[in-house]
Amino acid sequence: MGVREVVLLGATGSIGTQAVDVVRRHPDRLRVVGLAAGGDRVELLARQALDLGVEVVAVARATAAQDLQLAFYAEAQARGFSAGEYAVPKILAGPDAATELAGWPCDTVLNGMTGSVGLAPTLAALSAGRTLALANKESLVVGGPLVQAAIQRPDQVVPVDSEHSAVAQCLRGGRADEVRRLVLTASGGPFRGRTDLAAVTPEEALAHPTWDMGPVVTVNSATLVNKGLEVIEAHLLFGTPYDRIEVVVHPQSLVHSMVEFVDGSTMAQVSPPDMRLPISLALAWPDRLEHDGYGMDWSAASTWEFLPLDPAAFPAVDLCRSAGRRGGTAPAALNAANEVCVAAFLDGRLAFPRIVETVARVVDDHDFRERPTLSEVLETEVAARAAARRVVGSED
Repeated sequence: MGVREVVLLGATGSIGTQAVDVVRRHPDRLRVVGLAAGGDRVELLARQALDLGVEVVAVARATAAQDLQLAFYAEAQARGFSAGEYAVPKILAGPDAATELAGWPCDTVLNGMTGSVGLAPTLAALSAGRTLALANKESLVVGGPLVQAAIQRPDQVVPVDSEHSAVAQCLRGGRADEVRRLVLTASGGPFRGRTDLAAVTPEEALAHPTWDMGPVVTVNSATLVNKGLEVIEAHLLFGTPYDRIEVVVHPQSLVHSMVEFVDGSTMAQVSPPDMRLPISLALAWPDRLEHDGYGMDWSAASTWEFLPLDPAAFPAVDLCRSAGRRGGTAPAALNAANEVCVAAFLDGRLAFPRIVETVARVVDDHDFRERPTLSEVLETEVAARAAARRVVGSED
């Protein structure tokens, strides 16, 4: 493996900042040529761009382009650069900027965006023949058949989620026809073992015991919607039937997932809960990058727990599994409604248990289409968001 050129989408988010750290540790193996972000953290984006010497930067808000130019100037001044001592990257701005950047010449596109807004960049990267390191599970969930149709070669999509990265690694230990089931692990979030969730506050939901993630993903982990979406993602990535994908609660978050084979043996991938490991593997796939200090401390005593999921307290996994089995526009309606409900919960306008209840109602009532086009998927999302807002509004 020579130097691999990378385009990083979602550069200022949790996945993006950790990916930048991985690249900095391996300048002889990885080089970032382009960065994309929403435009709300232009100072950080400017620092990243100057640190990495990228060719192009994309921001989703057209009005952020001027702010980004000013941020480049301020950062250069802070570093003591004079005019001509640094190069300002090409700036792409607007809602389609990340999609344009996804087709930029490179080896790998890491999609670390949050939400279904990542679907168009995912399709653009695949259509351009890039290897896609996928952390944006929503794009696969929402546009599953569209994404699958855009894939041009085996291993073009490499999962970044720790669970799916774990499965991909375990699958190296056997043939596809030897797999009996996939077992995805869930930390259980901050409310593991708690049954009365009516009074849950946003602050409680955002206090994840293991992972440091953005607010939407953290709330999704608290409701276990995130795990439900990962079930759909596992089905689409590995072709495993839904009835052979299970979820088990593992509070220590050290076993990231498992694969059971037909002879009864189970392979598990184990590592500390650090997203830099699956990120580095996805960027170097199928190779591994050497990391000092990332491994397990086997000299310390530890106890690992595996507990059954409580579907009554956390119905989101079954809801997502049902939507995945139904296919068509059902997952798109689910994801869009969930995004609205999470925002309403964080704003104090929707009770925690009502997130999944409202999402289920929207999915049941939406105008289902079995084989949607991209425009129909987007129409479904718009309609589902509007329906969720109506339900939330009726409860204000």
